[in-house]
Parts: sequence; C-alpha cells; structure tokens
Amino acid sequence: MSYIERAKKFRAKKRLGQNFLTDENTIETILDTSDITKDDVVVEIGSGLGFVTEHLVKLAKKVYAIELDEDMVRELSKIDVPNLEILHNDVLKTDFSQFGTNLKVVANIPYYITSPILAHLLGEVDDLDNKNRNSISQIVLMVQHEVAKRLCANENSPSKEFGLLSVLAQFWADVEFIQKVPAKSFFPAPKVNSAIMKLKVRKEPLLTLNNYSFFRKVVKGCFATRRKNIKNSLMNAGFAKNAVEQTLKDLNINENLRGEALSINKMGELAEKLKENL
Repeated sequence: MSYIERAKKFRAKKRLGQNFLTDENTIETILDTSDITKDDVVVEIGSGLGFVTEHLVKLAKKVYAIELDEDMVRELSKIDVPNLEILHNDVLKTDFSQFGTNLKVVANIPYYITSPILAHLLGEVDDLDNKNRNSISQIVLMVQHEVAKRLCANENSPSKEFGLLSVLAQFWADVEFIQKVPAKSFFPAPKVNSAIMKLKVRKEPLLTLNNYSFFRKVVKGCFATRRKNIKNSLMNAGFAKNAVEQTLKDLNINENLRGEALSINKMGELAEKLKENL
C-alpha cells in the first residue's frame, strides 16, 4: 500500500496543522540529508503516521519519536522494533538533554509553531548554555517555503525575509536550504509549498560579544519598526538619541538605512559600540 493510500485512511486534524508527507522521493531526500549511521541517536518531531519513522529505525541506533496526537501514537506503536521509543508529548515541553548528546533531529512540524520550536531547540541569541542545543548536532526539518527563505536570509535578501528568525537560526547554526517541496507531496495538500532545511548546530555562537542580552535588544530594535530608519528604530526601542547618533557616526552607518540592511556582524558591532556610548 502506497503512502498516500495509507494516509487517506486517517482524518488529518486541522487544529494540529496535520498534513502527511506521502512523496517517496522527498522522504528519501530527508533521510539522505540526515546522514544517519548505526551509531546515531535520532529524535523525530511530529512523527505522524510513521512514514519517515519506519526508515529511521532501520538506520539509527535509537529513535525517539515525539508525537502529540494520541491517534498517531497508536499508529506509531505498530512499528514494533526495540530501538524505537514513542513519546506522547508536546515538543515544546520536552527536554532533549534526556536523550543524550550529539543528537540528530528530524522534524516535520506544524508550520504555525516553527519559530517557537526553533527557539526551543536552539535557545535565544543570549541563551549561551541552552541544554537542548548542547545536546543536538544537527536538525533536518520541513518548513513552509516562505519560512525557509527567512531562515537563510541576510541583509541582501528582500527586507521582509530577513528578520529575527534569520538571526536566531544563523546565530546558533549553519543553515542550508536543501530542496523546495511542492504542496502535492502531502495529503491533504496544504495551501503552500514547503522546503527541507538543514541546520548544523554551532558549538559557539556566530559572534563573540561582551553582552549578548544587549545584542538581543538591539536586534529586536532593528527589526521592530521596519518602516523607520535605523536611528528612529533604535530610539523607538528605548535607546538614548545622543548615544544612537554617536554610535552610527562612529561606525559610519547611514542613519537613514533601515535595520534589515545591516548584516548580523554589523548588528554585533552596533550593539558593542552602542553599549559603550550609553
């Protein structure tokens, strides 16, 4: 029985954002991208009907399958192998450090909670000792195509793409766009296309800074009011006018630029200099 025939036997729950991946080639790409060996421990988020899970258990030493829907948990239980442990749990309430270290995460997650899940896995930019991130070596995930573009966006991307999610992902991981996935690869087909992304988790943050919490505040200020220039955005975020003006002058940043025109590195320089000038 094909994946789509198996999927049609179940009623997807819109409230949980369920769309079952049924395209064999896409599943194979996820597995190839994950590069799993017999020594690896894999944590799968959103295991659903187990179409990816049933392959993961053949490749990995151990698979932890996290699934919120109890109907899906019952279906997953039919994969009766000793190296699979099914957790009926909310991923946002799951401590990944319990699974060990050097984990490989495979995730096909509801798109409406992509940002919270990434923040849970990686930690915020000022969370220097996040125990989930410290336990993970890489994340291969399916996301909405528009979100995928945001994850790997930079200051040269369209302004609506480069934002807080871009900084969060790239601050703690090397982000790679793997492949666009058309809506027809799922059942039921969503209204949007998707994409496979690979995040190789960093041992150290992208930037070395004196004050990471201050950097986070500056980054939020840069993106908070996109129609305002960088000077007004930072002042709007609560930073003193004289300090902002002096900092922009010191760094030779045109005060009429918008925040999203600055690279992550430049935002780091901005935060360090602004902290000095306050």
